[in-house]
Amino acid sequence: MNFTLFKSYSLGIFLIMSVYSFGQAESQKPKLVVGIVVDQMRYDYLTRFDKHYGSEGFKRLENEGFDCQNNHFNYVPTYTGPGHASVYTGTTPQNHGIISNNWYNKFEKKDVYCAEDTTVASVGTANNSVGQMSPRRMKTTTVTDQNRMHTQMRGKTIGVAIKDRGSILPAGHTANGAYWFYGANEGRFVTSTYYMENLPNWVNEFNNKKKPESYMKVWDTYKPIKEYIESGSDLNDFEGGFRGKETATFPYDLKELGATNGGYDILKTTPYGNSLTTDFAIAAIDGEDLGKDADTDFLAVSYSCTDYVGHNFGVNSKEIQDTYIRLDLELARLFKALDQKVGKGNYTVFLTADHAAVNVPAYLTSLKIPSGYFKGSEFNKELSAFVAQKYGRDDLIENISNYQVFFSYEVLANENINAENLQKDIKHFALQYNAVDKVYTRAQMEQGAYESGIASLVQKGFNQKRSGDVFIVLDPGYLSGGGTGSSHGSAFSYDTHVPLLFYGNGINKGKTTQKTVIPDIAATISALLGIEFPNAVTGDVISEVLK
Repeated sequence: MNFTLFKSYSLGIFLIMSVYSFGQAESQKPKLVVGIVVDQMRYDYLTRFDKHYGSEGFKRLENEGFDCQNNHFNYVPTYTGPGHASVYTGTTPQNHGIISNNWYNKFEKKDVYCAEDTTVASVGTANNSVGQMSPRRMKTTTVTDQNRMHTQMRGKTIGVAIKDRGSILPAGHTANGAYWFYGANEGRFVTSTYYMENLPNWVNEFNNKKKPESYMKVWDTYKPIKEYIESGSDLNDFEGGFRGKETATFPYDLKELGATNGGYDILKTTPYGNSLTTDFAIAAIDGEDLGKDADTDFLAVSYSCTDYVGHNFGVNSKEIQDTYIRLDLELARLFKALDQKVGKGNYTVFLTADHAAVNVPAYLTSLKIPSGYFKGSEFNKELSAFVAQKYGRDDLIENISNYQVFFSYEVLANENINAENLQKDIKHFALQYNAVDKVYTRAQMEQGAYESGIASLVQKGFNQKRSGDVFIVLDPGYLSGGGTGSSHGSAFSYDTHVPLLFYGNGINKGKTTQKTVIPDIAATISALLGIEFPNAVTGDVISEVLK
């Protein structure tokens, strides 16, 4: 054969085979999906602090992945428990049942916690209450559950967070393990007997390294504080700070302050708790051999400390800016480990938040922006007195919590009192109250179908069996509580607008300003993996995201 012809022929075959092989690689499922939830992350943290971020953290996801810039929660309340559950179940509290972090259980006649489970015990600590946790109060499956079932339980799921609920709810009912941090005087990652009887060797080895001790050091700004022009002054009247330190200003000596701030628990309210989370997540990749075989594994990571810092110092603080600058470095460290251990192109990442947060109302008031504080305890007393006076009984209301009023239906039945009439009377009373914007009743939630507006978000957060009978919506910019730190929970955009970034195997490069909602995440990842959707999914596949 003519040598020139042979070379041309060989090159042609090589190019054809290369294209074919490339197509095969692109069609393969990721070996590992890494779900990242950043607790209390507002969307504008991506833009406000943009110039301080490096190229390998948030910007790697933005520049090489897909950015959903108009992503929102489509229900209330915007809290941590419901947020994590909604990201992974692909639905809202209306279906998955996690209606708050804590709520009044009208059947048990007591307050319950979203992840509590007294039928299980702690693993990894002698403090039994720390580990009496499981996902049993979540009523639906998660995308992580569906992946486990699709792979005949060969694909692994591991949950990692500082907060128990941030690990447990994303990992689902079928997880191989969910781990959370117990600070106090121990500084250990723990779990419960729901998952296992003993900690795996890799977790024991991690705990024995006493990593938390290395983070009990001085917290100062990563960059010179004068460069932090995207946040307010360091010394102001709107921050909480730590016990034992007169002002909420840098630097913070964590070793010294630990004694009066819960020992190792102080790390939760610093960026170093996020560093500890990254350390443990990387240890999990190694310890569980995640992404090493043909069955897709799932690593659910929640960075909890951003929420603690926001609650303490507020969304406009130097502390929150420093926390996000440092979180960007943690993401870069995690992605580098994934490149090395799983291989770039072999994994898929999504990053979002469980809710956002409002500026400190006292700060907003100082700028003449309508805002303030709802006096919840006073409202509860006055409402109870109003009902007692009108109906001649003081036991018609069983509980008032989470801006919901729960009736005692046994008493209503015995006294032949019409529940809808009581709902209307309470609604009329509450609407006269300062800082109350809207009030909805159980009858409205059950009989109406709201497609837009605040009522739609209330309805998607309404669980017919678990929720109360009257629902109160505060004015924009209002919170319950004191005058320092930020919080969340409302249906307004400052609480609902959060990042949503996709990156890696099977993900297009691009961005959209079309509205997406949190339940879309689980649907989209399910479509990427070719698995059955979670069993109560209400979200849609974001088709632009997928190749």
